[in-house]
Amino acid sequence: MSLKAKDKSGLLYVVATPIGNLSDMSDRARQVLSEVDLLLCEDTRQTAKLLSFCGITARTRSFHEHNETKMQQWAIGQLSDGRSLALVSDAGTPLISDPGFSLVREARKRGIRISPIPGPSAAVAALSVSGLPANRFCFEGFLPAQATRRRHALDNLKHESRTVIFYESSHRIERCLEDMAGIFGADRPVMVGREMTKLHETFFYGTLGEALHFARSDEYQRKGEFVVVIGGNVDADMDWEKACNLSDRLCSAFPLKEACRIAGETFSVNRNRLYRRMLTRTNE
Repeated sequence: MSLKAKDKSGLLYVVATPIGNLSDMSDRARQVLSEVDLLLCEDTRQTAKLLSFCGITARTRSFHEHNETKMQQWAIGQLSDGRSLALVSDAGTPLISDPGFSLVREARKRGIRISPIPGPSAAVAALSVSGLPANRFCFEGFLPAQATRRRHALDNLKHESRTVIFYESSHRIERCLEDMAGIFGADRPVMVGREMTKLHETFFYGTLGEALHFARSDEYQRKGEFVVVIGGNVDADMDWEKACNLSDRLCSAFPLKEACRIAGETFSVNRNRLYRRMLTRTNE
C-alpha cells in the first residue's frame, strides 16, 4: 500500500540515502521520497542529483547546521499541521555526524510520529569489511580540527577496548593518522576506507604506522572522504580486571573512594567507573 493510501498526517521520516553509489537507494526510500509533502535536505543541490537519478519530483528545503534552529520550528509547524516530511542528509543515515537530532527530539516531545527508513551508513559499512571485532564498537565521528583538542580527544580513547570508528576529511587525514599513531601506538591495527562505494574506492589494512606511511607516500590516498576503523586496546580489559582486584583488596585498608583512586591511577582506568562498580556490589 502506498503512502498516499494511508493516514500520513504529522509524520516525519528519517531516510537513509546512498553514501556514494546511487544504486544503493532502496525501493522503500524511493517511495517515501516520492510521496511525502516535503524533503528537508542538508544540501538541496546534492539531493537534487539523487532525485534526478531516481526519477523523483519533490519539494525540497535546506536543513543544515547553519539554519537548523530556525528551520526546526518551521518544520514542527508543518508536521503539526498534518504534513509528512522526510529528513535526508547528503549521504548515509541522517543525524550520524549530520544535523537533525534536535528536530527528532522536539518531534518526539510533541508526540509527532517518526519513522526510520533504514539504509546505508558509512560507519557500519566500513566496520563490516574492516576485519576488526564488530561485536562491540564505538563511533566518534569527526575529531576536532584544532590539533590540541584532537590529541586530547584521542588521549581519552587510548584505553578504549572496543573497536573505534572515526570520520575524517582529506584536509586532515594525514595529521589525524599521525596523532593516532603517536597516541594509540604505531602497531595498533587499523582499516582506512576511502571513497567507499564510489568509483575510486580503496581500503588499507594494516597498522597505524603503516597507514600513515601509505598516506604520506601517495598524494592520491589523501583525497576524498575517509572512515578510519581502529582496533581497541587489547590490554584494556586486562587492566580493568587488575584494577578491580586491587580496589577490592584496598577497601579493607582505605575509604572506598581512596581505594578506587589508587587502583584507577595504578592501571590507568576510570576511578569513577571503579567507584560505581563498588557501590553496586555494596548495594547487592
